[in-house]
Amino acid sequence: MTKHKIYTMSFASVYPHYVTKAEKKGRTKTEVDEIIRWLTGYSQKELEEQLEQQTDFETFFAEAPQLNPSRTLIKGVICGVRIEEIEEQTMKEIRYLDKMIDELAKGKAMEKILRA
Repeated sequence: MTKHKIYTMSFASVYPHYVTKAEKKGRTKTEVDEIIRWLTGYSQKELEEQLEQQTDFETFFAEAPQLNPSRTLIKGVICGVRIEEIEEQTMKEIRYLDKMIDELAKGKAMEKILRA
């Protein structure tokens, strides 16, 4: 079985798209970073290092210091697929992030996005 193309893409190549999507809707890069840190447990410095190193998505999530246990509260459909039905764990982590960025762009409050 071949890996999905996104696994080998660098996180840094997609990151600007997350920021642009948020900023187009009046949100900030700081909020995008906060979501990523909440989800993965990376510090801001560690996140910036991952971006500089052009880490691929698979490694980015595999090396995440502490995946947030509350991330399983993220439900719904992203890219036409129900998150709860995704079996491959790395893809599920990527879709959690996509869903959170979508919620940010749709104007949802940060405490709701971060499942507080």
